[in-house]
Amino acid sequence: MNELIPVIYQYGVGGIVFVVGLVLVTRTHTLDLRTARGKRWLATLIGGFMFYLCLHLFFQFVAPYV
Repeated sequence: MNELIPVIYQYGVGGIVFVVGLVLVTRTHTLDLRTARGKRWLATLIGGFMFYLCLHLFFQFVAPYV
């Protein structure tokens, strides 16, 4: 469980900052979710966040035993 605490902290706090950033860019209409391009960018941003989360979890928990 001690190995999981830094991951929870990093992606919990980082996730809050990420969501606040997404809210700001949608409220200022920098990211327009009414267009296909805006939806694609939103999916790219969330996918990138999830990719790094999964990559971090892999190297934290799986790679040491390979």
